[in-house]
Amino acid sequence: MISDEKDPLLPDGSASAPEPPDRPDSLEPSLPATAPYASEYPPPVPAVRTDLPADLRVPWGWTDLALFVGLGAAVLFFISLIAVRIFMKFGVSPAQIQHSPAKQGVYVFITEVPLIFVLLGILTLLMRARSRAPVWTTIGWRPLPSTALPQWMLVAGLALSGCFLSLLVAAISSEFQPKTNLPIQAFFESRLSAALLMTMAVLFAPIFEETLFRGFLYPVLARSWGVTPGVLVTGTLFGLMHSIQLWGGWVQIALLVGVGIIFTYVRAVTKTVLASYLLHVSYNSSIFLGFLFASHGLRHLPSFH
Repeated sequence: MISDEKDPLLPDGSASAPEPPDRPDSLEPSLPATAPYASEYPPPVPAVRTDLPADLRVPWGWTDLALFVGLGAAVLFFISLIAVRIFMKFGVSPAQIQHSPAKQGVYVFITEVPLIFVLLGILTLLMRARSRAPVWTTIGWRPLPSTALPQWMLVAGLALSGCFLSLLVAAISSEFQPKTNLPIQAFFESRLSAALLMTMAVLFAPIFEETLFRGFLYPVLARSWGVTPGVLVTGTLFGLMHSIQLWGGWVQIALLVGVGIIFTYVRAVTKTVLASYLLHVSYNSSIFLGFLFASHGLRHLPSFH
């Protein structure tokens, strides 16, 4: 039954709005959990760690890291099987691959390059499942920070820093030569394997490693443990990932851990993966340019054996 009682009128003849219920001027943490949240009330906001930079408030966490590691291991296994089958189809056995630097270089190249693209695809799918924001921006590929210096000077500074870092590492490494040959040295016994390794280290590895370590892993570690532990752990894991190539050269592994920490520190300070990428690609390029100069453009290496 509709009531005949009319709403009170305002001076202009329009009906007045009903009085809103009493509500506090601001929602304090002490607000009872049972308080009725009508449409005009803002929903409760979960606590946010305001002590961390905004670039660490990423939409993924430890579960996503574990999922990515599991999928990455499975993809590596299947790609390795396919690569071995391809070699065997051309009459090259796994034993022959092991004893030929050139064949090792080809094997590593046709294994790791597809692996990089597949893992970046998996990472893209994970990002899209967690956020509708642009994938590369979400994972940390942002422009360099605005400063009083022009952007080209920042780029040049990072490039020169990477070159200086590579020279410093080379100088220290030369004072602590390992007693045995490092596994990575086998790739520099053949012109083909050296060229493939340099191509991968300059064109593919920096993009993938910076996206994985400084873009995907670091924000989770820094958000969970703090910025300083995040920088140290991320850099250490980066260096240890390369320990297979440097096994036996413990000083060289420690130096690469230090390089990884520096890369991550630059990422933390600038809040963009682009900065650590520029440092990384300059570091790798300087190493291989030095090797090209010393080997007279690889002419002193055998072409294939």
